[in-house]
Amino acid sequence: MESVFKKLYETNVNEHIEKKGNFSYLSWPYAIAQLRLADPTATWEVKRFADDLPYQKTDLGVFVEVSVAVQGVTLSQIHPVLDSKNKPLMEPSAFDINTSIQRCLVKAVALHGLGLYIYAGEDLPQADSNVEVSKPLVAVKPARPTHQGDVALLTDKQLGYINKLVSDTKSDVPQLLAFFNFNSLESIPKSEVNRVIRVLEQNRQKEAA
Repeated sequence: MESVFKKLYETNVNEHIEKKGNFSYLSWPYAIAQLRLADPTATWEVKRFADDLPYQKTDLGVFVEVSVAVQGVTLSQIHPVLDSKNKPLMEPSAFDINTSIQRCLVKAVALHGLGLYIYAGEDLPQADSNVEVSKPLVAVKPARPTHQGDVALLTDKQLGYINKLVSDTKSDVPQLLAFFNFNSLESIPKSEVNRVIRVLEQNRQKEAA
């Protein structure tokens, strides 16, 4: 039987990442839904501290802790209560604490696989990024540049996955490039990768319907 960790780790969560300022967060309702679909018996618990409070104050800030149990394995995550700029709050509001608990819950779920590749600095889950494309539409050169001026370009893993989506959907590459106003797939800015992948994945879903 395929392990729950493997199933969750290979799930592409990019479409469910929420941007707030310069930071990215995985939607907690989506994380819980995927967790329960993978293991209906999964449970989670918010730790209670002194006076039965769901947070603990320290000299460094306020912290919360959430544990998630999957198939008998319990893993916990500690998370500081932060402001919108990811700075510790010494006197957080109830809303700040609740938000931190939700983020802590998502990170605890990530310990069981879902979205873990994001925290590991990867752009795609290994199951997607390691797929070999038999006939890539754009040749990947060994020394492909990583920047175009000051603009960071997509990684080789991202390019490989986009090539796979293009192949799966039989997309017209010149038309696709014209739509996004790019010169080539290799020159897609890293900041635009998720938008391109989202469009191609939506086209693949339409064809499968």
